[in-house]
Amino acid sequence: MSTTETRDAAGTTTGPAAVDMGLEVVVIPVADVDRAIDFYRRLGWRFDGDFRDDDGFRGIQFTPRGSGCSIQFGTKVTPAEPGSAQGLHLVVSDIEAARADLVARGVDASEVYHCVSGYACRFPGNDPPVPGPHPDRGTYGSFVSFADPDGNGWVLQEITTRFPGRVDGDTTYPSEAELVQALRRAAAAHREHEARTGGTDADWPAWYARYLVREQSGEQLPA
Repeated sequence: MSTTETRDAAGTTTGPAAVDMGLEVVVIPVADVDRAIDFYRRLGWRFDGDFRDDDGFRGIQFTPRGSGCSIQFGTKVTPAEPGSAQGLHLVVSDIEAARADLVARGVDASEVYHCVSGYACRFPGNDPPVPGPHPDRGTYGSFVSFADPDGNGWVLQEITTRFPGRVDGDTTYPSEAELVQALRRAAAAHREHEARTGGTDADWPAWYARYLVREQSGEQLPA
């Protein structure tokens, strides 16, 4: 086994270098593969493929819209009991619009709910959920639950601003519309920046980029 070490400016060894590990796939157990395919197609998720071999293996992959992580299920994929995957989270920016989309697709989704305090009510065995979105639409605080035909449980969680340190330089947007809204917020903030400085900022692209990255990572926005 080998490790990679890093050195500081003085040439001192500082220990193993951290290696990025992006979550790529979550495997979910299902009893009826074709039924599961129909369900996840109905969600509007991208169908990535149906992979088979001569030994009875069959692997299906779907990717939720706006997600960098996919799901896989199939035959001879996992020994887990069908329906045993629970608490699978999907992040949305508008919880009510997301629920309306699920319902329009024929999904039996819960009403929007929030917790009396904290975020634990979305998991069994904790305080019961309270109907309706978080009172002040606090980020991370509003939820919708639904399940696939096997009972694998999904949770929609509304996130409008990331907690500090939760995103480290990987700035992505799930759709063109969300990027447009982020650019509009950056433009409005940049106008205020120019008003404070009393001049035109010729390096506005760098300012916009800094704003977009910091907004997603939860860091202090540029002034």
